Amino acid sequence: MYSGSSDGESHDTSTQRRIPPASSMLWVRNLRRYIGSGAGLGSEALMVSEFESLRRRESCSRYSKTSNRKVRKQARYQASTRRHVPLHYKMFVFAFSRHYPFNLAWSLLVQKPEEGSISQRVQRLAKYRFLKKQSDLLLNSDDLAAMWNCLRENCVIDDGTGAEKMNYEDFCHIASVCTEQIGPKCRRFFSPSNFMKFEKDEAGRIAILPFYLYVMRTVSLTQARIDMSELDEDSDGFLQSQEMESYISGLIPNLAQLRDMPDAFTNTYCRIASQKFFFFCDPHRRGKACIKKILLSNCLQELMELHQESEEEVTDTEQAENWFSLTSAQRICDMFLALDKDCSGSLSKQELKEYADGTLTEIFIERVFDEHVRRGKSGSGNSREMDFDSFLDFVLALENKDTPEGLTYLFRCLDLQGRGFLTTADIHSLFRDVHQKWIEGGNYELCIEDVRDEIWDMVKPSDPLKITLDDLLGCKQGGTVASMLIDVRGFWAHDNRENLLQEEEEPPEEESQ
Repeated sequence: MYSGSSDGESHDTSTQRRIPPASSMLWVRNLRRYIGSGAGLGSEALMVSEFESLRRRESCSRYSKTSNRKVRKQARYQASTRRHVPLHYKMFVFAFSRHYPFNLAWSLLVQKPEEGSISQRVQRLAKYRFLKKQSDLLLNSDDLAAMWNCLRENCVIDDGTGAEKMNYEDFCHIASVCTEQIGPKCRRFFSPSNFMKFEKDEAGRIAILPFYLYVMRTVSLTQARIDMSELDEDSDGFLQSQEMESYISGLIPNLAQLRDMPDAFTNTYCRIASQKFFFFCDPHRRGKACIKKILLSNCLQELMELHQESEEEVTDTEQAENWFSLTSAQRICDMFLALDKDCSGSLSKQELKEYADGTLTEIFIERVFDEHVRRGKSGSGNSREMDFDSFLDFVLALENKDTPEGLTYLFRCLDLQGRGFLTTADIHSLFRDVHQKWIEGGNYELCIEDVRDEIWDMVKPSDPLKITLDDLLGCKQGGTVASMLIDVRGFWAHDNRENLLQEEEEPPEEESQ
């Protein structure tokens, strides 16, 4: 009765009716109203609250309809997944679910969209608009300069110290002046709670410099978080190694001490710099680091120190001690190339033994390969070699022995039996190689039992029969103990610690004479 053409025409007509233009869709208008003025749908807190209410209602309905164990297991999985969903994507799904089935909106939320799909484009658009909005709320360099001028023009000088200070009335007045000159985006820094964060003198005044530095650091960290979130492809709040390297590569032109870096060395530098972030922010070696943890780590602060001009403000010693400096990165790269005798791009046990002029013990090198170096594809012991990333972890652990991350790395090597603690027998086995190198170096004879007892006195373990990682971290001398057990040079430094302290104090006296 119906021809093929009429079927096609009726199908096209129904399709047009079901999918009106985007501007006329109710969920689009609701989403725009929320993003634009905040009116209509309410605040973010109300939005999230209503979203969770919808989710609970849907979950209860699902439980009441069926008792299938598989469905309940899937619901529990969705509940666990929901904790890691970005807020801006939740807001989109909530607006979408106001006029479409909640199951459809929820599937967009918990399922990873396919490459090139509409849901992926919507997710990226929602993320882009959210980050763009947050970026527009930040103060730029001109705004910060204007705020500093306002602070200096409206503060008072302390007669005793000469410091520039302001009381709460000045604080409120400066807030009004800054709002007029800069705009409402600076208002959030002038809240009463922020004023109470700073140390006050007897007159109830705070110094303007710490407050201004607080504003600068807040703006810097927020900008860093926005930049990292833009690189976070799956929006899970974590960065993978290549994403972290991209972030560091984008910072290089803005860091004064790295502007002269050769282009050919940029990729290697980003790899070296990124590895420190993962060493300290990815302790379980999952291959991704939490953005929040990166922002709060000392690594980011150390990297930002490279903003200082090297000629005037930074000494050669400080450059060498900063892992992210160009001098340090070139030193590490040259060290690896010097150890790689066969130019294979990886280090064998024999090659690694030459590290630090061969002062590390053989048993420690063996344990490093057992615990921190993956086996080769063939699975045989001879094919296991240390790649560049594993070498970077190795160097970071030795140069940061007093940190929890460095000591954890070393403790796994010291724990010969893998039991989670060290016994007197383990200490004896570990120090035997140090003792042998000590005698070969022409030093005096010493008793291994005396050294073992000294280590026990230094650590003071909670259990007198064994030393745990917590004991080493708690005694504040874990790095020294580890050095005594793996490096003859480390034991020599401990044995001559008093003479070394005297030598450090003598040069100023000689100069005065």
